[in-house]
Amino acid sequence: MKYKGELFEKEQNRIITNAIREDVGSGDHSSLACIPRNATGKARLLVKDEGVIAGIAFAKAVFHHVDPALKIEELKKDGDRVIYGDEVFYVSGSSRSILTAERIVLNSMQRMSAIATKTKAFVELLEGTGTKILDTRKTTPGIRLLEKWAVHIGGGVNHRQGLFDMIMLKDNHIDFAGGITKAIEKTLDYLHEKELNLKIIVEARNLDEIKEILKSGKVYRILIDNFDFDQTRKAVELIGDQCLTESSGGITLLTARQYADCGVDYISSGALTHSVYNMDLSLKAMHE
Repeated sequence: MKYKGELFEKEQNRIITNAIREDVGSGDHSSLACIPRNATGKARLLVKDEGVIAGIAFAKAVFHHVDPALKIEELKKDGDRVIYGDEVFYVSGSSRSILTAERIVLNSMQRMSAIATKTKAFVELLEGTGTKILDTRKTTPGIRLLEKWAVHIGGGVNHRQGLFDMIMLKDNHIDFAGGITKAIEKTLDYLHEKELNLKIIVEARNLDEIKEILKSGKVYRILIDNFDFDQTRKAVELIGDQCLTESSGGITLLTARQYADCGVDYISSGALTHSVYNMDLSLKAMHE
């Protein structure tokens, strides 16, 4: 996924529009009630935690969607490490507009920063091994773009964006299709019929399944799922350079390096996006 261009802008705008619909509704009556129409002000985004900041570019898009006249002065950039007390940016202009955008900005940046921070921890842990950390589809419905963007900011690699841009035959596909060979054959026929050029990943539950997958000669990557370290080493040796390898299944910061040392090309972790604690950030008015 490229985080620029027309398709990206359209998806980002959908997320912002829906967030405003959900949060603002018929109007920000708290601000409308007590803030004069022409009042202006300035606020700062303050870090009350530590980690990797993410979502600054998205915050700017939210502010400008709410009010194109708002001005943002960036003090940090996406991917920077931050500590308690750091200021990330200043936003100035209509006080009403700043308040209307505040919660959407904070909610998004807090989650994105948490994901980027966790991803960076995996990246640093795997440094020197040649193994890369992948995200998954285990994302919050409606904001996948933001969560995968945060993984990218943290130095991770985005897996497929959805069901449409890659073939991934997991255990249920295999069982429903009548086995690995049938699943792969049917998939190849489908791609030929539809004139689609999609990479194929197949999940393996044991070494025998890996051997069967390799017979097809048409697989981009084998997902070595829930293997222990010894089994993973054997799987990597068996696969060799016939295709890429990916370990998955409950891999944490405590075990990731050991799986990387088995020689896999990728480690995928749903925990990057489904098990994070939001970074503590706040937007505070500045009195000049």
